[in-house]
Amino acid sequence: MTGEARRASDSPAAHFLARAGLTARGVIYILVGVVAVLVALGQSSREADQSGALQLLAGKPYGLVVLWLLGIGFAAYSLWRLSEAAFGVTGEPPGAGPRLKSLARAVIYAGLASLTFEVISGSGSSQRQRQQDVTGTVMQHPAGRWVVGIAGLVVVICGLALVIEGVRKKFMKYLRTAEMSPRMRRVVKWLGMTGTIARGLVFALVGVLVIDAAITHKASESGGIDKALLTLRNQPFGEFLMLLAALGLVIFGVYGLCEARWRKV
Repeated sequence: MTGEARRASDSPAAHFLARAGLTARGVIYILVGVVAVLVALGQSSREADQSGALQLLAGKPYGLVVLWLLGIGFAAYSLWRLSEAAFGVTGEPPGAGPRLKSLARAVIYAGLASLTFEVISGSGSSQRQRQQDVTGTVMQHPAGRWVVGIAGLVVVICGLALVIEGVRKKFMKYLRTAEMSPRMRRVVKWLGMTGTIARGLVFALVGVLVIDAAITHKASESGGIDKALLTLRNQPFGEFLMLLAALGLVIFGVYGLCEARWRKV
């Protein structure tokens, strides 16, 4: 890591942004998983994605406070990833690849922060509908179906990369494992491996649905996490498959809280 990157990552501000952001990320995945469990069991009609999880919070007595904390956390995560894009990623060799990935994550979580503040203001909308609207708009252009198909392929590749990362336990290199007990290292490794694989598989399925929308020219076939989980539910043994995926997302969320504690910044 360069001296410039080291100075940036060693600052108290970078540590705060990283810890707050990773905590918010862990919490939202736990909430998405919980909503997905409720949907699988027929106990909820909410969308099993970030929007549905945030809407669930909005209806609770303590929800407004938690939503504000999450919104601030997502903004912090975005700023932390922007600092990595600018100064370099701790634990990664110098190069454009890791910085571009951090930049992409910064954009995604800036959008999630915006969504959270929309829910707070009472103007939040369906993530699934938003994605379908964007997909439909893009496909109206001459090369739109190709653009949507390539975007779906990129999502599939990203999902499979997460699966490989989980299998190879590559996430452990970002953690301060020397500060963990042997038992805690084993627990965190299992949480990270299981959660990352589950997250990758769900993302890959999201990408497959986007590709299917491009092939069939039906924007309604696309969607995010919610659409992917509902697709699982419509398969043989669908409720069981959806519950497994939901549990995997909860596990990733718990791992995310561990990462907030031990991530190298």
